[in-house]
Amino acid sequence: MDQIVSNISLLFEFPVVNLKILIDGLMIGALFALAAYGLALVWGVMNVKNLAQGDFVIAGGYVAWWLAGLGLPPLLGVPAAFIVMWGIGWVCYKLVISRVIERDLFTSLLATFGLAIMIAQILNLLFGSDTQSIKLPYDTIYLADGFIDIPIAKLIGVCMAAVLATGVIIFMKRSRMGQAIRATAQDARAARVMGIDTEKVYAFTFSLNSAICGAAGAIIVMVWLIQPFYGITYAIRSFVIVTAAGLGNLPGVIAAGLGIGALEQYGAHIFGIGYQQAIAVLLLLLVLVIRLIQQRRKRQSLQ
Repeated sequence: MDQIVSNISLLFEFPVVNLKILIDGLMIGALFALAAYGLALVWGVMNVKNLAQGDFVIAGGYVAWWLAGLGLPPLLGVPAAFIVMWGIGWVCYKLVISRVIERDLFTSLLATFGLAIMIAQILNLLFGSDTQSIKLPYDTIYLADGFIDIPIAKLIGVCMAAVLATGVIIFMKRSRMGQAIRATAQDARAARVMGIDTEKVYAFTFSLNSAICGAAGAIIVMVWLIQPFYGITYAIRSFVIVTAAGLGNLPGVIAAGLGIGALEQYGAHIFGIGYQQAIAVLLLLLVLVIRLIQQRRKRQSLQ
């Protein structure tokens, strides 16, 4: 308890600590938001709660790490992971997801949970259980007399995430497929009547989600560590962000991702790094409770 009090007092005695925590949190949160946006697409368009979301992220990281080991420039691992994970997402859709879209919630959760376990085990068999990362030959920016350190690799990663997110937004707004995805999300039956091939839309959406996760994983492996069984950590955060922001609310997804990243960093500073994962779980429970209360109030107002 004394250590917690000391950590809290440090935030007030040295305000620069808050700036350091905030910068780190926003950088982490940007990547959380990128992975969560893919989940929001799948959830909103197909009504599938993808428990394998985090495992797609880790798989993308391993694609970039493996290609870097073959001599490919690390930054090119991001588009490469995007392409490879697109194909993997399409295969997963055809073999698994297409069979559970019209099924109940429990069936889709069970199917994607099994998919998550399968991906993690395949990664473990192929690459082993050791943590991996890509070392980038970039320096670190120091601010506030060296107290705040900002690795250039992280800045590059955040910029790449922003470029990818912007590209997805433009695609969703201006392309014919993007319009078809939005129409299907609003009313799949009406979209079919209007001549939209919803099966093609579903396959494209799930593949796009997998590709986005792959690119996020390729960025993560350049700035943090990956391991075959780390997927659950990103899956939980994605669910927290989408549940807090709501489906189809991209600005909300970005804001929630940045906010959760900052909250986790503050929690790690106050309670210790060992509680960082617990904070993500507590945030998920808190968001679910708040959503439940809001739904009850809406029901009462309608009665």
